[in-house]
Amino acid sequence: MNNKQILVSEVGPRDGLQSIDSILPTEIKKQWILALANAGIQEIEVGSFVPKSLIPQLADTAEIVKYAITIPNLTVAALVPNLKGAINAIKSGAHKISIPFSTSETHSIKNVNKNHKQMIEEIKKISDYILENNHNTHLEVALATAFGCSIIGEIPEDLVISLAEQIMKAGSKEIVLSDTTGYGDPSKVRKLVRKLKATIGDSKLNSIHLHNTRGLGLANAFAAIEEGITIIDSSISGIGGCPFAPGASGNIVTEDLVFMLDAMGFDTGIDLDKLFSIRDILSKALPDEPLYGYTANAGLPLGYKH
Repeated sequence: MNNKQILVSEVGPRDGLQSIDSILPTEIKKQWILALANAGIQEIEVGSFVPKSLIPQLADTAEIVKYAITIPNLTVAALVPNLKGAINAIKSGAHKISIPFSTSETHSIKNVNKNHKQMIEEIKKISDYILENNHNTHLEVALATAFGCSIIGEIPEDLVISLAEQIMKAGSKEIVLSDTTGYGDPSKVRKLVRKLKATIGDSKLNSIHLHNTRGLGLANAFAAIEEGITIIDSSISGIGGCPFAPGASGNIVTEDLVFMLDAMGFDTGIDLDKLFSIRDILSKALPDEPLYGYTANAGLPLGYKH
């Protein structure tokens, strides 16, 4: 990937749906995912392998993964909180599995019911399982609440760095830097990306997951790109958030992110007009949910070429 290529990783079908009460029919999810792929989205986090009792909105994730892997040129990702979830994801055919690891131990206990030591042990179990069974599934760990936690406040940078080192030693292939609660700003993003890259290796930190809680999502994305990040998570129409972190409102809007990157000359491979049309699927399927985004509402600038 050259420095003018950015991979937009769509997380709406997982992070978006987990935070709303509506349960989307499986066939609508499939239609949504196919439309995203047809618009040029090359990676989609399609669900989460968690107990149905916790997040009933994602109870059909195994079926969704099995469908999504049939779509050509699409990397299918899934979130897994533990070894059982990882095994189910791998059996379903997921190309990539992501483990949420909260730098805030308080948030970790609320989110996955495990402290830091237990989560490190879980990562090692999953890594060992992949190696022992010769799977080529890509294992990454999302370093959540890395900029701050809405339950306990600021997270020391030294703790973030130390945990990242432990995570890599436990067998993760890379780290995803995650601003779960929208505590980050461009200066903090630059500083933490530099420190992490210097500690775990430049090639081990390629992705960032941002929320637009305080309106800094796109600014933080641009700061990350300037520091060499090449994969950015976003959610179509900005739906989503973390149900276990108070005030953690939606992800950055895919449509706005793609427009910013496209306008600046970055290559995403995404067709904006096709992307905008996906809002029709969501508005019909989720009539009570607000859809966010400036670009789709304002339209493209007069004479804009993309």
